[in-house]
Amino acid sequence: MSKTFDVIILGGGPAGYVCAIRSAQLGLQTAVIEREKLGGVCVNVGCIPSKALLHAAHVAHLVQHEAADLGITTGPVTLDYGVAMKRSRQVAEQNSKGVEFLMKKHKVTVIRGTGVLQTGRKIAVDKDVYVASKAVVIATGSRVKGVPQIGLDINKTTVISTDEALFLERAPTSVAIVGAGAVGMEFADIFNAFGSKVTLIEVLPRILPLEDADASATLARSYKKRGITVRAGVKVTGAKVAKTEVTLEVESNGKTESVTVEKVLMAAGRALNVEHNGFEAAGVKLTDRGFIQVDANLRTTADGVYAIGDVAGPPMLAHKGSREGVFVAEHIAGHTPHPIRYDNIPSVTYCHPEVASIGLTEEACKEQKLDYQVGKFPLTANGRARAANETDGFVKIIRDTKYSEILGAHIVAAHASEMIHELAVARENEYTVEEIELAVHAHPTLSEAIAEAALDSLGRVMHT
Repeated sequence: MSKTFDVIILGGGPAGYVCAIRSAQLGLQTAVIEREKLGGVCVNVGCIPSKALLHAAHVAHLVQHEAADLGITTGPVTLDYGVAMKRSRQVAEQNSKGVEFLMKKHKVTVIRGTGVLQTGRKIAVDKDVYVASKAVVIATGSRVKGVPQIGLDINKTTVISTDEALFLERAPTSVAIVGAGAVGMEFADIFNAFGSKVTLIEVLPRILPLEDADASATLARSYKKRGITVRAGVKVTGAKVAKTEVTLEVESNGKTESVTVEKVLMAAGRALNVEHNGFEAAGVKLTDRGFIQVDANLRTTADGVYAIGDVAGPPMLAHKGSREGVFVAEHIAGHTPHPIRYDNIPSVTYCHPEVASIGLTEEACKEQKLDYQVGKFPLTANGRARAANETDGFVKIIRDTKYSEILGAHIVAAHASEMIHELAVARENEYTVEEIELAVHAHPTLSEAIAEAALDSLGRVMHT
């Protein structure tokens, strides 16, 4: 094997492997260094297997709670998280093998092992040293983390991360989920559907704290209806970890109480993979928040070294990392790629109903003292939502009153993750809400709610 390449990418997750494909397409000799399975966290212990479990959870909910109303009579229903888990592993494995196939198809060399960056665009893997003639790209990603200072270090039995949750043979009888961001919300959905008593704990005043307040409120109501205990504005102050259970000490409004559960799932953030890779010794500086310092073209402070994905800064999303991978590959090849609009990257939580957003929240508009108008359309007034019994949710569009451009958009709906892209395209091309409404939306569809929300922001909604 040659030890010199045009581009060497450290990490084979969504950022790294996409960067490799685009580099190879542009005629660059490319290598990827990966110590685990290709596809990274997203494919193997993140996005893909969790979505397979969410689909199983949705079907479980339908069979138990909606089948009779749809004219479908079932016998006794048995829920088996282990079976759903094994299917999710098959889906993840299929996707990982798909990435391996793509590497072979594009003639990307895959080097197995842990890479340590050295000066002069060199990377050591065990006793071998590889050289990049044009650039090294850091795409080492992130990992789950515990909170050891209060006794909640991940022990993989009673205090678990999503890594362990994705391999459980059965759903726990009771589980406390610490962190009500996207990951916490999704696993609350999954475990609730499979019969666990779920307590969702968030230190900030509301669940989904980065989303629009209307979205947070709608999901809180939906989860409470399903029997999920939602505790926002609650601080975990301590923990007693035993062999078969965990007792959390939680504080709210000056009062302390105990919550005892079979398992605690830590979903309160991720740690960046920037240690033990030789970055700082090679001249790669970090920011105060621990991310790798990059410029507008994602170049680090070390000559010929770029960083993409989670380590390059928020938002820590797979699709953001993939786009950065394409951008960097084109920049290395001498092209002038279109700048990435970081304010136009969709955020999605894949619970039921789903939450998707783009741009500014209404709170952010108020803080920035923008002149805006809100348009909102409830799914209770949408024919397709009624037909599918999926009326929890809404579409909310925030428009600039002067030019009618879309400042932000927020969707809570069964298929919000698919619906948001119409608004992403609109914002990327600076369409106005009038232009959104001019596009004829098929009837009956959930997407009609987008046109109606656009109309509502103009004061002429049709169906409410």
